[in-house]
Amino acid sequence: MAQYAAEGAAAAAPAVANPAPLGLSAFALTTFVLSASNAQFLLTGIPPVTGAIALGLAAFYGGVVQLIAGIQEFRRNNTFAATAFCSYGGFWLAVAFSLAPIFGGKNLVALASVGAASDAARAVGIFLLGWTIFTGLMLLGTLRSNLALIAVFFFLFLTFLALTIGWLSGLPITGSNSLTWVNIGGWLGIVTALLAWYTALAGILESGPAMFKLPTFPRS
Repeated sequence: MAQYAAEGAAAAAPAVANPAPLGLSAFALTTFVLSASNAQFLLTGIPPVTGAIALGLAAFYGGVVQLIAGIQEFRRNNTFAATAFCSYGGFWLAVAFSLAPIFGGKNLVALASVGAASDAARAVGIFLLGWTIFTGLMLLGTLRSNLALIAVFFFLFLTFLALTIGWLSGLPITGSNSLTWVNIGGWLGIVTALLAWYTALAGILESGPAMFKLPTFPRS
């Protein structure tokens, strides 16, 4: 009887679609837009100014949508994905909250006029340093998954590392060493976004009938 009851409960439980492609897509697009600003890709302004275009994405797509994906991963008993999506969703919400004018965010370049630019830049650097450490830990958690996911977190780690060095070394303004590191972080972020999109597409194609599949190169 217990066996039949368990089978009936399992049959009654609603199936949860794989939320990973959604979370990866939200992460990829938000990362791509902000990284394009950091790399000055098709943009001529400095990152603290042009990066404001990503705040809407950070709040809603990169933030809220990733949180939803992470909560669904908890339902699927996937601890790693739940931790990753909820954490990076929180990261993007924190970015939007800290920098959006509606929440009191200020343009870091404007702080130079009151002599607070260096402290503000170091504060951003410390914030990014924490996320560099966290991403390094998450990278370790991918090592027995697949090469596509490993590549996403490896390049994300390098992205955070380059941005951390850039912001800790000063305000990224034209001609500064700090801007060079932020540009490097931007290009690494673009690579990260492309890899995340690839992994998301692989998951979408795997979830149903498709004309072709994309390999993710499983490790185990």
